[in-house]
Amino acid sequence: MDAMNAPTEYYEHGTAAERWARAQLFFDAREYATAARILEPLAGEAPEQLAPRLLLARAYYHSAQLSRAERELRAVLERWPVEDYARLMLGRTLERLGRPGEARPHLRMAAAMAGELPE
Repeated sequence: MDAMNAPTEYYEHGTAAERWARAQLFFDAREYATAARILEPLAGEAPEQLAPRLLLARAYYHSAQLSRAERELRAVLERWPVEDYARLMLGRTLERLGRPGEARPHLRMAAAMAGELPE
């Protein structure tokens, strides 16, 4: 086995539950890009599960992979339109991308879904 293949094999090693636990450990250690590399195939294997997709979006966001975060959050919201945290994250992601006009409705909706009163 050459060194170039070792990281990928390590990330892909184990059951889905083991890879999920590994991704959470990397995320908690603020190794967001590594967590994302583990979560990408997991999210693809189980697109009907919210948790891996939401953690993947968060990992993208925190590792400044904002276009990927936006794409994943839009996919999450297409499947789960009432997921207020994904709505908030999409708004924050769009803000970071310099698109405050697009962010505003998502942030307002997230606040309303969370029961926050407008200022």
